[in-house]
Amino acid sequence: MIDHLLSLQTSQSEYYTDQIIKRLIQVLVFAGIDTSAVTLEWAMSNLLNNPDTLKKARAELDSEIGEEKLIDESDISKLHYRQNISLETLRLYPVTPLLVPHMASEECTIGGYDVPSKTSVIVNAWAIHKDPKLWDDATNFKPERFEIEEGDAYKLMPFGIGGRACLGAALAQRTINLALGSLIQCFEWERVDEAEVNMTEGNGMTMPKAVPLEVICRARPIMNKVLYESLDV
Repeated sequence: MIDHLLSLQTSQSEYYTDQIIKRLIQVLVFAGIDTSAVTLEWAMSNLLNNPDTLKKARAELDSEIGEEKLIDESDISKLHYRQNISLETLRLYPVTPLLVPHMASEECTIGGYDVPSKTSVIVNAWAIHKDPKLWDDATNFKPERFEIEEGDAYKLMPFGIGGRACLGAALAQRTINLALGSLIQCFEWERVDEAEVNMTEGNGMTMPKAVPLEVICRARPIMNKVLYESLDV
């Protein structure tokens, strides 16, 4: 990607300045890598604080995928509870708590407030996702809330909504589901002590954990099979 941008800088130097290239790469890192990593850390933290949910997710994996093969992208659609865990994580800890700013194309009214044309509008997804008027038991981690068809999913907006929603939303969800499914399938996870994982939110563009996650893990039997097969190759 960088090589391609530098090539464009040669042919279109007036537009592809060093500053433009740096900003494009920064967006790729934050939007394409950091967001998924942060979401996975929140998801694992939630599961460790809710061991019954973790057991249920592991049982679904063992039932739908088995213990002879690793989860593949094509398996994601079978793992409904696993997908609900991702949705609930994004509800409680949206990767961008304040969505990307929008501009009102014309005068409008939002929540009873008159908004002039060309005004910047910032949506607080974090507050909407925790609003007790919209969500039952709003502050607790409950993946089961999404089990009903449609469920509460229509109120979720971690990637924005409408024509200007995040273009990478579908890719991000598949990446997170596959990565988290792999972690659950391949390893047993435990907290480092009896205390619950600290869920304090830190500061940053992608709302990291204030206290980084530390866990104890050990390989499940499927990892022995996978490692032996790789050695045979």
